[in-house]
Amino acid sequence: MTYTEAVTSRPRSRPFRLAWATDVHLNFLSATGLDAFCEALGRRAADAVVIAGDIAEAKTVELLLSVLAAELKLPIYFVLGNHDFYRGSIAEVRGRMEALSRRSPWLRWLPAAGVVELTADAALVGVDGWADGRLGDYERSDVMLNDYALIADLAGLDKQERLERMNRLGDEEARRLEGPLTEALARYPRVIVATHVPPFDQAAWHEGRMSDDDWLPHFTCHAVGDVLRQGALARPARTISVLCGHTHGEGEAQILPNLEVRTGGAEYGEPKVQGVLELA
Repeated sequence: MTYTEAVTSRPRSRPFRLAWATDVHLNFLSATGLDAFCEALGRRAADAVVIAGDIAEAKTVELLLSVLAAELKLPIYFVLGNHDFYRGSIAEVRGRMEALSRRSPWLRWLPAAGVVELTADAALVGVDGWADGRLGDYERSDVMLNDYALIADLAGLDKQERLERMNRLGDEEARRLEGPLTEALARYPRVIVATHVPPFDQAAWHEGRMSDDDWLPHFTCHAVGDVLRQGALARPARTISVLCGHTHGEGEAQILPNLEVRTGGAEYGEPKVQGVLELA
């Protein structure tokens, strides 16, 4: 079965099933562990899978995505997380993911895919997202993520330079989301948005509670949140469901009556399926 056949062959008598996962960190797994994760996805009887980032690292993300695709033979939609750029640069990794999406029969990097129709009433869009330093108290925070040493675009910067770079990266992601989100909201009653970094402080769950002011600058993308909020307010009859990760803490946040965010929990070496969305 091809990608096109998989997308179009679902019987209309049953809901479309979209399995989702995040922060799977497949580079931490043995071959047996990777097989087990593929089997867990297979048991969900999904029509497609969406992964909200932190799939592996720069040198292994392409290979491990290809292994998933070969095992599942299902459409796999994905965005990238901060770990996916470790020991690489943002532009280089994204370029490879765009090329992978062009040649793969199953894999689609969402920022390059635009609006993906899942059903007549539901669409999927996505951006990688980036912690933009705007929420919480960046000036006071002494948090130093591995990102700031292992991603070429952030390495070697002082604290103020790093904030300026984070601001710019967050703004770029917001601009990347605005067009597809506006288009999807104009056409579909329900829009699912995949992004790695929580776009609101209420969604930055960690160990059962919202992250504090030291961590929020590194755990949220305020710029993407603004685009989502504006989209929801402009289209109150539409529903936006956001799927994200990054903090490894599980939780849900109702931002507006028609805007919800689900943040996936995670542990290194134990990837899991967060759930399955059923779309009529």
